[in-house]
Amino acid sequence: MTGRVTAGTNNLFTVECDDGVIRNCTIKGKVLKADTEFYNPIAPGDFVEIEIDPLNDEKGQVLNIQPRKNTYLRWNVKGRCPQLLASNLDYLILVTTPDQPPFRPRFTDRALAQAEHQGITPVIVCNKWDLAALMQNDGRLEEYEAIERRLSIWEELGYKVLRISAKSGEGMLQFAQLLEDKLSAFVGQSGVGKSSLINVMDSNVVLKTGSLSKKYGRGNHTTTKGSLIHLTLNEALMDGIQGRKADIIDTPGIRRFVLDQVECRDLGLYFREIEPYIGKCKFGLDCQHLSEPGCAVKAALEEGKISPERFDSFMRIAEEIRTGNWQD
Repeated sequence: MTGRVTAGTNNLFTVECDDGVIRNCTIKGKVLKADTEFYNPIAPGDFVEIEIDPLNDEKGQVLNIQPRKNTYLRWNVKGRCPQLLASNLDYLILVTTPDQPPFRPRFTDRALAQAEHQGITPVIVCNKWDLAALMQNDGRLEEYEAIERRLSIWEELGYKVLRISAKSGEGMLQFAQLLEDKLSAFVGQSGVGKSSLINVMDSNVVLKTGSLSKKYGRGNHTTTKGSLIHLTLNEALMDGIQGRKADIIDTPGIRRFVLDQVECRDLGLYFREIEPYIGKCKFGLDCQHLSEPGCAVKAALEEGKISPERFDSFMRIAEEIRTGNWQD
């Protein structure tokens, strides 16, 4: 029997099987020992082969994982090993906000680099865009303009960027239509509104939403484990057509995104505007793009081919990889 994993923790996974039965499955013996380097060997979105428990038709054991189209992962600092977040994705939805919690573009840049490394198509979604207008009216015009500039830089690099609001409904029509018939994983810091977006797209799904910490302006974790959710898209978002579907993997809110399997000397390969110049410096791949003579990356920066904001983000992330001192 084969099926798709929708959720799991420790050694218990929920599997939607081909016969229509949803089974709770454990891993049989050490058949997945090749994946023991992971914090979790199986992720939502995985297709697996199972053996049905002869004494209980609603239980089973995972025998094997079918070949994956892709995986999205991060380095789990606490567990000191890679953590699989989702598998077999069409889109990676990187959710951020202009405010509440504060806009943190380096978090998004890290997640983009990991998506480029894994070969997954990312989409940047700036939720709570209704707050952007408030920023302009509250004397925070300069802060708003910096956010809009960073979003525009990502757009110029070819990334799809959506400015939307689960609260006001702005942009939700375009967002829902993008997700139709796709499997997408939502990734973002706690409090950016991933669960709220899902609740708006399917009124039959009611996910718990959390409030922000008043002291730090950060979100509290409301999604504690990743899960695959089947949405029946709100007909109001689908031109009145009923029955349109989308699959979402809602991942836990992440406070600190740490890259996995990306070496410092290779980081530039996963920044679209920097990649063309990697290896063309006077010192080749050994160039750290600081003050070395003949640095092709610094020359491109001076010529305006690389934005100062992204270059600064690139250098900071490179330093984090070198030192292991990752910031929120």
